[in-house]
Amino acid sequence: MAYTHYLLILCLASYLKEGFTENSTLPPYSPNTSAWPAGCGQDVQSIYFALCDLTAVWGIVLEAITSLGIICTIILGIIFFSLAPSVSQDARKGTLALNFLFIFGTLGLFSLVFAFIIAPNSNVCIVRRFLFGVLFAQCFACLVAHSVRLNYLALQNRGPGGCLVFLLAIGLFLVEAVINVEWLLITNVRQTVHDTGPFISPCNITNQDFVTALVYVMFLIVASLVIPCPVLCGHYLQWKRHGRHIVLTTFFSLLIWVAWIVMYLYGNEKLGHSSWDDPVLAIALASNAWVFVLFYIIPQLMEMTRSGYKYEDDTFNILKRHSDTTQSIVMENRAFSMDNQDAEMVNSRHEQDKPVSPYSNYPGLYPTLHLSPADMETVSHIPVHLPRISMEPWRYHL
Repeated sequence: MAYTHYLLILCLASYLKEGFTENSTLPPYSPNTSAWPAGCGQDVQSIYFALCDLTAVWGIVLEAITSLGIICTIILGIIFFSLAPSVSQDARKGTLALNFLFIFGTLGLFSLVFAFIIAPNSNVCIVRRFLFGVLFAQCFACLVAHSVRLNYLALQNRGPGGCLVFLLAIGLFLVEAVINVEWLLITNVRQTVHDTGPFISPCNITNQDFVTALVYVMFLIVASLVIPCPVLCGHYLQWKRHGRHIVLTTFFSLLIWVAWIVMYLYGNEKLGHSSWDDPVLAIALASNAWVFVLFYIIPQLMEMTRSGYKYEDDTFNILKRHSDTTQSIVMENRAFSMDNQDAEMVNSRHEQDKPVSPYSNYPGLYPTLHLSPADMETVSHIPVHLPRISMEPWRYHL
């Protein structure tokens, strides 16, 4: 381990020395202003021409989009930091550290775009090769750790603590950091230490090798897309929302990765534009960082400000709505006419074991009894009260 650290320090020192040597040995520019592209001053070095060259519009546009992303990420980070003390539920506090780590990773992605806009040299290529995979691994490791915690919350409404989930994200993120360090040691430091020839630039790497070093990041992308899927079938509405945010973020990120890998490995070569490699990587960084902002960071802030954050079950809500509907139907049935009540009375007699006779209050006069006209008039004035059938069977005295 000590030997590895020594080699890494030696590699960085040699690259810095070579970078300073290259900068100091650059030929002085002519005072003629035609040597600089339109939009760049005479004090601008050649590696920064893409930031100000008006003929290369892609650099200026991407620079503006990236700068806006950096400002938005910083503002969202400040808002997130100010709202963190107001979170009271323990279940929601567990993801605060993950969200902070995710915001820092997104800010790093926006900042790394400038390393792909400027012209490459030894120092720039080291930053590109190391931070591209590490920053993406940091963001997707946070999504994977959050997804694992959501699976517990969707089943039991409680899950692992915030420290445990944060350590899981750090562990997943450090794996990619170790892979990139070993990659730099194998491809550059060993040749620099044992080779007595000229200095080997770290920019001399094929596109296939660059993509191959990102296999672990691709694994994290697939894991962050698959793991939160069971959360969408859970019972708790608030955790379903978190799961949807992660699935959408990872899905659009996967589309971006497929697009830039195809263009980086095959598209640019087929189109005959080998100089498009750096713009493709810069666009992939900026677009994926904006996906993180729009589909994850902003929804997480909205969840922090959401009022009435209750742990209600979908099944419970359905039963509650059904009981309310039944009660309203009963209230409406009480206003029915006597004809509808007679029909309901017949149905009720078939459903009950011991129905109440509607003629229980009949006075007992037989219709076949011969009565005088006076008696008939008396019987006709006898009030007969038939019971009204109610939709509440517990009121019957059986």
